[in-house]
Amino acid sequence: MTETTAQEYWEDFYREREQMWTGKPNVLLVREAADLAPGAALDLGCGEGGDAIWLAERGWRVLAADVSATALERAAERAAAAGVGDRITWERHDLAHSFPEGSFDLVSAQFLHSPVAADGERDKILRLAAEAVAPGGVLIVVAHAGWPTWMTEPPFFEFPTIPGTLAALDPKPGEWRVETEEVVGREWPGPEGQDGRREDTVLRIRRLR
Repeated sequence: MTETTAQEYWEDFYREREQMWTGKPNVLLVREAADLAPGAALDLGCGEGGDAIWLAERGWRVLAADVSATALERAAERAAAAGVGDRITWERHDLAHSFPEGSFDLVSAQFLHSPVAADGERDKILRLAAEAVAPGGVLIVVAHAGWPTWMTEPPFFEFPTIPGTLAALDPKPGEWRVETEEVVGREWPGPEGQDGRREDTVLRIRRLR
Protein backbone atom coordinates (compact mmCIF):
# COMPACT_ATOMS: atom_id res chain seq x y z
CA MET A 1 0.00 0.00 0.00
CA THR A 2 1.44 3.36 -1.07
CA GLU A 3 1.65 5.98 1.66
CA THR A 4 -0.06 9.31 1.03
CA THR A 5 2.42 12.16 0.80
CA ALA A 6 1.81 15.51 2.50
CA GLN A 7 1.35 17.17 -0.88
CA GLU A 8 -1.24 14.60 -1.99
CA TYR A 9 -3.11 14.77 1.31
CA TRP A 10 -3.39 18.56 1.39
CA GLU A 11 -4.17 18.88 -2.32
CA ASP A 12 -7.09 16.49 -1.83
CA PHE A 13 -8.11 18.41 1.29
CA TYR A 14 -8.29 21.79 -0.45
CA ARG A 15 -9.93 20.44 -3.59
CA GLU A 16 -12.90 19.14 -1.58
CA ARG A 17 -14.41 22.65 -1.50
CA GLU A 18 -13.81 25.97 -3.20
CA GLN A 19 -13.06 27.55 0.17
CA MET A 20 -12.00 25.63 3.27
CA TRP A 21 -11.45 28.45 5.76
CA THR A 22 -13.20 31.71 6.63
CA GLY A 23 -10.47 33.95 5.24
CA LYS A 24 -10.09 35.61 8.65
CA PRO A 25 -6.78 35.48 10.53
CA ASN A 26 -6.36 33.05 13.40
CA VAL A 27 -7.56 34.87 16.53
CA LEU A 28 -4.62 33.72 18.65
CA LEU A 29 -2.12 34.98 16.09
CA VAL A 30 -3.95 38.32 16.13
CA ARG A 31 -3.75 38.38 19.92
CA GLU A 32 -0.03 37.66 19.98
CA ALA A 33 1.11 39.69 16.95
CA ALA A 34 -1.06 42.79 17.11
CA ASP A 35 1.45 44.64 19.32
CA LEU A 36 4.49 43.80 17.19
CA ALA A 37 6.14 46.40 14.98
CA PRO A 38 5.81 45.36 11.32
CA GLY A 39 8.86 43.93 9.62
CA ALA A 40 9.57 40.70 7.75
CA ALA A 41 7.29 37.75 8.54
CA LEU A 42 7.32 34.06 7.64
CA ASP A 43 3.94 32.28 7.65
CA LEU A 44 4.40 28.50 7.74
CA GLY A 45 1.50 26.38 6.50
CA CYS A 46 -0.29 29.49 5.25
CA GLY A 47 -3.28 27.66 3.74
CA GLU A 48 -5.61 30.03 1.91
CA GLY A 49 -3.74 33.06 3.19
CA GLY A 50 -5.91 34.57 5.94
CA ASP A 51 -2.99 35.18 8.30
CA ALA A 52 -0.58 36.39 5.61
CA ILE A 53 -3.13 38.87 4.27
CA TRP A 54 -3.85 40.20 7.77
CA LEU A 55 -0.15 40.68 8.41
CA ALA A 56 0.37 42.40 5.06
CA GLU A 57 -2.54 44.74 5.77
CA ARG A 58 -0.76 45.75 8.97
CA GLY A 59 2.43 46.61 7.09
CA TRP A 60 4.38 43.37 7.24
CA ARG A 61 6.34 41.98 4.30
CA VAL A 62 5.35 38.33 4.27
CA LEU A 63 6.82 35.13 2.87
CA ALA A 64 3.99 32.59 3.03
CA ALA A 65 4.63 28.87 2.51
CA ASP A 66 2.36 25.88 2.06
CA VAL A 67 2.61 22.41 0.56
CA SER A 68 -0.63 22.78 -1.45
CA ALA A 69 -0.47 24.55 -4.80
CA THR A 70 -4.27 24.86 -4.75
CA ALA A 71 -4.20 26.69 -1.40
CA LEU A 72 -1.42 29.00 -2.60
CA GLU A 73 -3.32 29.90 -5.77
CA ARG A 74 -6.40 30.83 -3.76
CA ALA A 75 -4.32 32.78 -1.27
CA ALA A 76 -2.60 34.80 -4.00
CA GLU A 77 -5.94 35.64 -5.61
CA ARG A 78 -7.38 36.83 -2.29
CA ALA A 79 -4.30 38.86 -1.47
CA ALA A 80 -4.52 40.61 -4.83
CA ALA A 81 -8.22 41.31 -4.25
CA ALA A 82 -7.37 42.75 -0.83
CA GLY A 83 -4.77 45.05 -2.38
CA VAL A 84 -1.76 43.52 -0.63
CA GLY A 85 -0.55 41.06 -3.25
CA ASP A 86 2.71 43.00 -3.68
CA ARG A 87 3.56 42.58 0.02
CA ILE A 88 3.39 38.78 0.03
CA THR A 89 5.62 36.20 -1.61
CA TRP A 90 4.08 32.73 -1.96
CA GLU A 91 6.28 29.63 -1.99
CA ARG A 92 5.37 25.95 -2.12
CA HIS A 93 7.28 23.84 0.39
CA ASP A 94 6.89 20.46 1.99
CA LEU A 95 8.50 21.85 5.13
CA ALA A 96 9.96 18.53 6.18
CA HIS A 97 12.04 18.53 2.99
CA SER A 98 12.51 22.17 2.00
CA PHE A 99 12.32 25.36 4.02
CA PRO A 100 12.04 29.04 3.03
CA GLU A 101 15.27 30.99 3.10
CA GLY A 102 15.78 34.20 5.03
CA SER A 103 15.72 35.82 8.45
CA PHE A 104 12.46 37.15 9.86
CA ASP A 105 11.17 39.41 12.63
CA LEU A 106 8.15 37.12 13.03
CA VAL A 107 7.82 33.43 12.28
CA SER A 108 4.27 32.12 12.62
CA ALA A 109 3.41 28.42 12.87
CA GLN A 110 -0.36 28.14 13.28
CA PHE A 111 -1.83 24.66 13.77
CA LEU A 112 1.19 23.03 12.17
CA HIS A 113 0.19 19.43 12.76
CA SER A 114 -0.75 16.90 10.15
CA PRO A 115 -2.25 13.38 10.09
CA VAL A 116 0.36 12.34 7.53
CA ALA A 117 3.41 13.76 9.32
CA ALA A 118 6.22 11.35 10.15
CA ASP A 119 7.50 10.97 13.71
CA GLY A 120 9.62 13.94 14.70
CA GLU A 121 8.73 15.91 11.59
CA ARG A 122 6.97 18.76 13.42
CA ASP A 123 9.85 19.12 15.88
CA LYS A 124 12.32 19.37 13.00
CA ILE A 125 10.21 22.04 11.28
CA LEU A 126 9.88 24.08 14.47
CA ARG A 127 13.64 24.00 15.04
CA LEU A 128 14.13 25.33 11.51
CA ALA A 129 11.47 27.96 12.25
CA ALA A 130 13.39 29.08 15.33
CA GLU A 131 16.62 29.30 13.33
CA ALA A 132 14.83 31.66 10.92
CA VAL A 133 13.97 34.19 13.65
CA ALA A 134 16.16 37.30 13.58
CA PRO A 135 17.62 38.71 16.82
CA GLY A 136 14.83 40.60 18.57
CA GLY A 137 12.18 38.70 16.60
CA VAL A 138 9.53 36.27 17.80
CA LEU A 139 8.30 32.78 17.03
CA ILE A 140 4.59 32.18 17.61
CA VAL A 141 3.41 28.57 17.71
CA VAL A 142 -0.31 27.81 18.10
CA ALA A 143 -1.67 24.27 18.11
CA HIS A 144 -4.82 22.39 19.00
CA ALA A 145 -4.53 20.71 22.40
CA GLY A 146 -7.30 18.18 21.77
CA TRP A 147 -10.51 17.44 19.91
CA PRO A 148 -13.68 19.54 20.37
CA THR A 149 -15.80 18.44 23.33
CA TRP A 150 -18.76 17.48 21.11
CA MET A 151 -16.74 14.69 19.48
CA THR A 152 -17.77 11.55 21.38
CA GLU A 153 -15.49 9.07 19.59
CA PRO A 154 -12.60 11.09 18.16
CA PRO A 155 -9.82 9.35 16.26
CA PHE A 156 -6.49 8.93 18.00
CA PHE A 157 -4.12 11.83 17.41
CA GLU A 158 -1.26 12.87 19.64
CA PHE A 159 -1.68 16.64 19.91
CA PRO A 160 1.40 18.68 20.77
CA THR A 161 1.84 20.13 24.26
CA ILE A 162 3.64 23.27 25.38
CA PRO A 163 6.25 21.29 27.36
CA GLY A 164 6.79 19.05 24.34
CA THR A 165 7.15 21.99 21.98
CA LEU A 166 9.58 23.75 24.33
CA ALA A 167 11.59 20.54 24.65
CA ALA A 168 11.83 20.33 20.85
CA LEU A 169 12.88 23.97 20.55
CA ASP A 170 15.20 23.86 23.59
CA PRO A 171 15.41 27.67 23.90
CA LYS A 172 18.63 28.56 25.72
CA PRO A 173 18.41 31.07 28.60
CA GLY A 174 20.04 34.31 27.54
CA GLU A 175 19.28 33.54 23.90
CA TRP A 176 15.49 33.25 24.09
CA ARG A 177 12.76 34.57 26.37
CA VAL A 178 9.39 32.83 26.71
CA GLU A 179 6.73 35.56 26.58
CA THR A 180 3.54 33.48 26.32
CA GLU A 181 2.88 29.86 27.27
CA GLU A 182 -0.82 29.29 27.72
CA VAL A 183 -3.65 26.86 27.10
CA VAL A 184 -6.68 28.78 25.81
CA GLY A 185 -10.22 27.40 25.73
CA ARG A 186 -12.66 28.69 23.12
CA GLU A 187 -16.24 28.09 22.09
CA TRP A 188 -16.17 25.58 19.23
CA PRO A 189 -19.63 24.65 17.95
CA GLY A 190 -20.09 21.44 16.00
CA PRO A 191 -21.11 21.14 12.33
CA GLU A 192 -24.73 20.55 13.34
CA GLY A 193 -24.83 23.41 15.82
CA GLN A 194 -23.73 21.40 18.86
CA ASP A 195 -22.39 23.36 21.81
CA GLY A 196 -18.74 22.70 22.39
CA ARG A 197 -15.32 23.97 23.36
CA ARG A 198 -11.80 23.31 22.22
CA GLU A 199 -8.45 24.07 23.81
CA ASP A 200 -5.41 25.43 21.98
CA THR A 201 -1.83 25.91 23.13
CA VAL A 202 -0.11 29.24 22.56
CA LEU A 203 3.64 29.73 22.70
CA ARG A 204 5.43 32.99 21.93
CA ILE A 205 9.18 33.14 22.36
CA ARG A 206 11.57 35.99 21.52
CA ARG A 207 15.14 35.66 20.30
CA LEU A 208 17.33 37.94 22.39
CA ARG A 209 20.52 37.57 20.37
